[in-house]
Amino acid sequence: MRIHYLQHVAFEDLANMERWVRSEGHVLTRTRFHHRERLPAVKEIDWLIILGGPMNVYDVERYAWLPREKAFIEEAIHQNKRVLGVCLGAQLIADVLGAPVERNPEREIGWFPVRRTAEAAVCPFFSVLPQEFHAFHWHGDTFGIPEGALRLAASDACANQAFRYGDRVLALQFHLETTRESVGRLVRHCADELVAGPYVQSEEALRAGCVEHIPKMQEFMTALLHAMSL
Repeated sequence: MRIHYLQHVAFEDLANMERWVRSEGHVLTRTRFHHRERLPAVKEIDWLIILGGPMNVYDVERYAWLPREKAFIEEAIHQNKRVLGVCLGAQLIADVLGAPVERNPEREIGWFPVRRTAEAAVCPFFSVLPQEFHAFHWHGDTFGIPEGALRLAASDACANQAFRYGDRVLALQFHLETTRESVGRLVRHCADELVAGPYVQSEEALRAGCVEHIPKMQEFMTALLHAMSL
């Protein structure tokens, strides 16, 4: 399978997803917008993964590549490619499908539980996850659920944590791909966002949570990717 991913900043990469891709023998390519790399033709890929980043979907004046990226995502969806969006990537999917993306009532940064909705049981690739599980979060915005999409998950701080659109599109506000190294990079580059709030954990708590949560999250990420590949 030809998997292509979209990367917005150097410090947010595939993390533990790359290990699965390599172990399964898939062909992996990328577009790094921060290096002004070009997009391929949609027909040349089978699966599109859209990663996170500190920018917002509406920052088109600051990030001139955003309209091109949105058009590419929209075309991939229309061509029935597998599409997985994480955090900003999920918000971009929601945006191209006509749903609003706006500030979440609470900034959510840290290790917090996510709960599946009742409707998630009918989603073959999301139903591999437990009814409740811990995930890593780092976001201030949230997405609405596009028309025709299925809302899959919520957390205490954020009502919309995931949705499925059609048979091949999955949007995740939370992170299962996180590694100890990716947490460290986020802390280094985005420490100014660690302001006091009911759902913002300290740097110490973020680093400590790696030991407890990352092994299980890697299992969940692997199961989800495998299910989406079928």
